[in-house]
Amino acid sequence: MTRARRPKLRDPIVTLAHGAGGKATSALVEGLFLEELGGPLLEALGDSAVIELNGSRFAFTTDSYVVTPIFFPGGSIGELAVNGTVNDLAVAGARPRYLSAGFVVEEGFPVADLRRVAAAMGRAAAAAGVTIAAGDTKVVERGKADGLYVNTAGVGEIPDGVALGPERVQPGDRVIVSGTLGDHGMAVMIARGGLELEVDLESDTAPVHELVASLLHLGPAVRWMRDPTRGGLATALNELTAQAQVAVRLREDALPIRRAVAGACEILGIDPLYVACEGRFVAIVAADAAEAALACLRAHPLGAEAADVGEIGADPPGLVLLDTSFGGSRIVDMLVGDPLPRIC
Repeated sequence: MTRARRPKLRDPIVTLAHGAGGKATSALVEGLFLEELGGPLLEALGDSAVIELNGSRFAFTTDSYVVTPIFFPGGSIGELAVNGTVNDLAVAGARPRYLSAGFVVEEGFPVADLRRVAAAMGRAAAAAGVTIAAGDTKVVERGKADGLYVNTAGVGEIPDGVALGPERVQPGDRVIVSGTLGDHGMAVMIARGGLELEVDLESDTAPVHELVASLLHLGPAVRWMRDPTRGGLATALNELTAQAQVAVRLREDALPIRRAVAGACEILGIDPLYVACEGRFVAIVAADAAEAALACLRAHPLGAEAADVGEIGADPPGLVLLDTSFGGSRIVDMLVGDPLPRIC
């Protein structure tokens, strides 16, 4: 499989766009970090690294959370940190086992709020069946951390026989999403309070490992998975097409987007395909397993609104296309810029 040409980092300074999950992030990661830190494990650029040790395979991941506000409808930075790490392990095909938790706390941050975050993390870990096994705390001067940042790392076991990766994706495969798109990003955006939108919307933050495990019973028919966080579904699929050198054709009328999300995105001029989810995943499955995959997902409360939203094609390689409800078609490129800063 031929990988697309690596993007170059030409920016002289880091901007917020470099953290948004789109083209600028890709340039930063591939044009700087891979050049300086790269190796076979990092080169894969998956949600988790797959490590072989003494005949067993493990998934290993890390993530940092800088969301503002730290409490939002449907969750907080605490649940987000646990669920996000659990989900990165799950979409690698792993059973999440252990997490670490690191806290960077700004001087003056209320102890009651810190306890509330820690309690939320504890509940989320218990609900996901993972153990928080290590941690660290740093306190920085007032004005240097915007309240609280949280870092987590996670380890999970990959069962025998589970094999996922972009190299397994084939023309004719189906694109399955496990639920509605964009709930988390828009809930956080509205929670900031400056938009004066009266929308009843909650974050979708949740652990998806049980949902993923049910899907993996389909065996080799499940080709690849990713949780569409920063940059949303559009960016996740663009990363897939670049790695696998295939095309994706989505159907606009099949995308499960809540009316409240669609309305808020329309007002703000944001495409919901680029809005982050934190309790959803996208899976590529063989065409003859698509109905079984949907049945698996819809049998679980988190997958009740799962949908088949498109197909893998051979041409044009490297592109994501959207067939619109008006009968036309447009290119869905990787995210450019930073429409939703600090949502995870």
